[in-house]
Amino acid sequence: MARYIFVTGGVVSSLGKGLSSASLAYLLQSRGFKVRLRKLDPYLNVDPGTMSPFQHGEVFVTDDGAETDLDLGHYERFSGVLAKKSDNITTGKIYNDVLRKERKGKYLGKTVQVIPHITDRIKEFIKNDSSKEDFIICEIGGIVGDIESLPFVEAIRQFANDIGKKNVLFIHLTLVPYLKSSDEIKTKPTQHSVKELRSIGIQPDIIICRSERPIPLEHRKKISLFCNVHIKNVIETVDVKTIYEAPISFSKEKLDVQVLNYFNLRSKKVVNLNPWKKITQIILKTKKQINIAIIGKYVELKDAYKSLDEALIHGGIENKVKINLVRIDSEKLKKNEIKSRLKGISGILIPGGFGKRGTDGKIEAIKYARKNKIPFLGICYGMQMAIIEFARNVLNLKKATSSEFNKNGLPVIGLINEWNKDGKVIKGTDKELGGTMRLGSYEAKLKENSMIKKIYGKKMIEERHRHRYEVNINFKDRFEKKGMIFSGLSPDDTLPEIIELKNHPWFIGVQFHPEFKSRPLSPHPLFSSFIKASKNYK
Repeated sequence: MARYIFVTGGVVSSLGKGLSSASLAYLLQSRGFKVRLRKLDPYLNVDPGTMSPFQHGEVFVTDDGAETDLDLGHYERFSGVLAKKSDNITTGKIYNDVLRKERKGKYLGKTVQVIPHITDRIKEFIKNDSSKEDFIICEIGGIVGDIESLPFVEAIRQFANDIGKKNVLFIHLTLVPYLKSSDEIKTKPTQHSVKELRSIGIQPDIIICRSERPIPLEHRKKISLFCNVHIKNVIETVDVKTIYEAPISFSKEKLDVQVLNYFNLRSKKVVNLNPWKKITQIILKTKKQINIAIIGKYVELKDAYKSLDEALIHGGIENKVKINLVRIDSEKLKKNEIKSRLKGISGILIPGGFGKRGTDGKIEAIKYARKNKIPFLGICYGMQMAIIEFARNVLNLKKATSSEFNKNGLPVIGLINEWNKDGKVIKGTDKELGGTMRLGSYEAKLKENSMIKKIYGKKMIEERHRHRYEVNINFKDRFEKKGMIFSGLSPDDTLPEIIELKNHPWFIGVQFHPEFKSRPLSPHPLFSSFIKASKNYK
């Protein structure tokens, strides 16, 4: 039977529950156990797919086509376990499922209530689709005390009673702030947070204390005393210089040891931290630096391109070079400023996005990269902007545009009407935005003797998609005659997946999102190649 670990947060949000869960997963895996990670989000959206990156940060996409919270990206990058649709659920999805059952009369005329119907559906999600895992780690979004998270906290309280407390461990992550004015570390917020949790019926078994400074033993003893947790289970996590130090930090604090002790389990293997030590050394000690420009419209929020940022760092690790990410708001990037704003840049990346806002700046930056032979990577929308730039400035199709933001121009980019997935025809639409895009993993075949085939080293690849507009295949011949090669196509030759320039040292656009499959311990080949080209750019 699987053991369940529930991770809750207190005091403030964004303390690092996802990173803590992912680090613990790696440590338990390294000790020989099979682990699964899940995220329960308290917002009312069915999924984050229609939410602005300014509101929610990045939308992470799984192989099976789920639009999920960005923490699932952390889970995959640290543990290597591929997330599924069944690993992320929201309050909106829970209520949606329950109300659909009610409309069908599944509750036999009973009054539908938060308890037991909503909490029962949450418990069903927690247990569903598990297969011989030793541990299932479930992170509860938000913080304890939020009205939105109450049904989830109540559900995990019930869950512990249902399967036996000996099979459930509660971890509570809190903030232990340092007050500079009085030069003091304060434990009172943690005490109040745990008090709130206990008032709902949950006694934490382990408390992880996030702090910018080491927490003195006397303060840890105070937390232990007032929160009714053994001193060994008061775990300190001091701010690290890179997130990839987190598994090392938690190992030093013996978080995994205390988890195994709680469940009376013995380690099957010795923890191997050498891979993490190696990459942290590269990140922290490498002297050679290069500047990579990310030109998009969500650059003000760091989490908006989280997987992309990490994938670039992974490419830097592979090439033993430090990556300085230069974030440029495409909406504010003017034509006459391009040269000065991109001075000292070794590589240009245009990420995914939606809508017309900021397109002019992106197109001008692509033109500059093309003409000045600067390594360029366009991802999803970035590839589409490269197509439009080339059509306008090389093919002289001045009205070339995307039907996403201009219905009257020449649509070199258009809405996908239908596509194949696992032998089935799926129809596209822009009438409803949620969950209607081309989502998840799709195959692409690579052109012989192309740069992209050399990068991947194989004929067929599988990558994750998230888009509803595609490059118009009818323009393929015209582009290729002028030197823009369609070097990757869908297996049925109908959808362009990859483009590259013939007379350019490194200019590639991809319709998919390779950043979702990059890992610190196994960088994605596309990012490794892009950083290598940028490293050599003069």
